[in-house]
Amino acid sequence: MSTLYSDLALAEPLKRAVAEMGYENMTPIQAQAIPVVLTGQDVMGAAQTGTGKTAAFSLPLLQRMLKHENSSTSPARHPVRALVLLPTRELAVQVAQQVELYAKYTQLRSTVVFGGMDMKPQTAELKKGVEVLVATPGRLLDHIEAKNAVLNQVEYVVLDEADRMLDIGFLPDLQRILSYLPKQRTTLLFSATFSPEIKRLASSYLQNPVTIEVARPNETASTVEQHFFSVAEDDKRRALKQIVRQRGIGQAFVFVNSKLGCARLARSLERDGLKTNALHGDKSQDERLKALNAFKAGEVELLVCTDVAARGLDIKDVPAVFNFDVPFNAEDYVHRIGRTGRAGASGLAVTFASGGNDVRLVADIEKLIKKKIELEPVEFEEDNPRGRINDGRRRWRDEGESGDSRDVLDQPRERHDSRSAGRGLRPHRPAAAPRDPFFDKPYEAGERDGAAAWEATVKSTPARGVSSNIKSKRKVAALFKAAAPEASS
Repeated sequence: MSTLYSDLALAEPLKRAVAEMGYENMTPIQAQAIPVVLTGQDVMGAAQTGTGKTAAFSLPLLQRMLKHENSSTSPARHPVRALVLLPTRELAVQVAQQVELYAKYTQLRSTVVFGGMDMKPQTAELKKGVEVLVATPGRLLDHIEAKNAVLNQVEYVVLDEADRMLDIGFLPDLQRILSYLPKQRTTLLFSATFSPEIKRLASSYLQNPVTIEVARPNETASTVEQHFFSVAEDDKRRALKQIVRQRGIGQAFVFVNSKLGCARLARSLERDGLKTNALHGDKSQDERLKALNAFKAGEVELLVCTDVAARGLDIKDVPAVFNFDVPFNAEDYVHRIGRTGRAGASGLAVTFASGGNDVRLVADIEKLIKKKIELEPVEFEEDNPRGRINDGRRRWRDEGESGDSRDVLDQPRERHDSRSAGRGLRPHRPAAAPRDPFFDKPYEAGERDGAAAWEATVKSTPARGVSSNIKSKRKVAALFKAAAPEASS
């Protein structure tokens, strides 16, 4: 089977676009899927993440739709003929950009719709007419209900990252969307795994599909160097910074399990002087796109993110991935580390594990990828000069200083420049005030020189007829003097 794009039966506009993008040799999934899709058969495909699935379904679909291209400005002449559904906004934007590049020299129109932004610009694009519609399920249903998208002429539907769509609960939305489509169509389903749920979905909506598997399910790329470190929770950030420095890593994904943890870690690393940004589901779509674009442009060193960035994002030449938190789902581990070592390049995947629960999650990963995992200890470097001790909580002490080596944790923390911290300089703190020895002595009660002044003015009255067993009343100073009796007139 030929693996050269020049040997494919593609139209000249598509070949020209592919040549401009530098495509020469097809990946295994492309070499097997493209000829099948060109014949109009349904496909159920599985491949490792980052193997070029977008081109595997986009190029043959564009080739088959060239018969419908026209230069008319009428929206009626440009109905939706191909629908591509994806689980996340970032992945939808990426696929739409790729489709636009492939169709650059054709008259086929494409657009993308996704949540997190105003519907009006998307509606305007849909009203103009498009042949290829890339969408996330939730926002597409919004447009269907608003009658902005009509799908009665769809000939091709692609379910990309289908396992992820099922994981995040899109099955009811998928079923509703597919009910709007014609029954006579070509359906392409691509998934990293063929779980029982995926097989049931395929049996319901695919007709005699051709199954294409180019790698064992959940197999990790051989070009990715994987390490698992046993690290205390409080030492993870220190370990991450040390590995970045030792390896000279310029860029990396840092994955965490929660949106709150993502935001906190990004702020902490930023304070440590690293160029950092956060990417999670609570950010607006504009913020998420800006974070991705800054990372792609090399303006951000560490992109701290949740699993919204674990699938499908094609950012070339990312040298490393850090799993700051062990993923709850073992399959997400495969997708996370698939962000590095793409297209045959080498990569590094580092996972930090702490506590019993993390050990169990690591065991699940070991069972999934069928490789023995050894937890390695982390040997931290002594990065504080002159015997100064830093245990990660700003606990500083100088040996031989101030006699008793008092811990300054009790003193107010002083803010200091992150660049000074990076050079190992000690944070500034004011000089201690001289101590008065008087305040170090224990309390001693003084002797009374005599009776109080008020006691001297009290006349003692002999108690008559009072038992000796009854104690006399205690003398108490009066706050106010009794008023003298007025003379009667």
